[in-house]
Amino acid sequence: MSNKNKTGRIAEVNRFSNVIQYVAFEDEHELKGKWSSGEFGNSNPLTLELACGKGEYTVGLAKRYPERNFVGIDIKGPRIWVGAKEALDKSIQNVRFLRAFIDHLENYFSKDEVEEIWIPFSDPYLKRPKKRLTSPKFLNIYRNVLKPGGIIHLKTDSKVLYDYTLDVIMREDLNVITRIDDVYRDAPEHELLTSIQTYYEKMHLKEGKTIHYVAFQLTPEMV
Repeated sequence: MSNKNKTGRIAEVNRFSNVIQYVAFEDEHELKGKWSSGEFGNSNPLTLELACGKGEYTVGLAKRYPERNFVGIDIKGPRIWVGAKEALDKSIQNVRFLRAFIDHLENYFSKDEVEEIWIPFSDPYLKRPKKRLTSPKFLNIYRNVLKPGGIIHLKTDSKVLYDYTLDVIMREDLNVITRIDDVYRDAPEHELLTSIQTYYEKMHLKEGKTIHYVAFQLTPEMV
């Protein structure tokens, strides 16, 4: 994408009614604790897509679940522009996008405000494990916004990130709900995992890469 297009998209995103921009890092946003009631005007459960990129999962899930609210979070405005524009063009009312850093989630969401988190095809940070969105650092952040029993969904083509996440789950004795080592081989009938495809997923599938999935809770493993 040319710099001109990026600049144009950033300018448009700044005007989009369904995009919330980040505040100063030390400040709490006025929507904290009030997303469903204050922004969506309802009491529906809230789901986040982290590092949402173009927001394929944010928009795709919102279409399927109109009784839920969805917020896609990314720092890059030109990427958010894609999903935000689609939601506006199609009048999808249960979608918002937040342009912010993920490690500042607690500035925007209060304790127990979020019911589910999706992390589809995030950067595996091969040389910087602490920056992975399933690292203990980020799990501790999620603990402060997820409801008890809230679910985290990881979908990735990265074997490194997948194995790392499984190891973190094991070390922290967390509860695995679903584990699918090869989505398209082992669960082709899982419509939610196969029908919504991000830009990167489509690219990885063309390259013949394996897609992994795990859903887990930040609670001890059930026995």
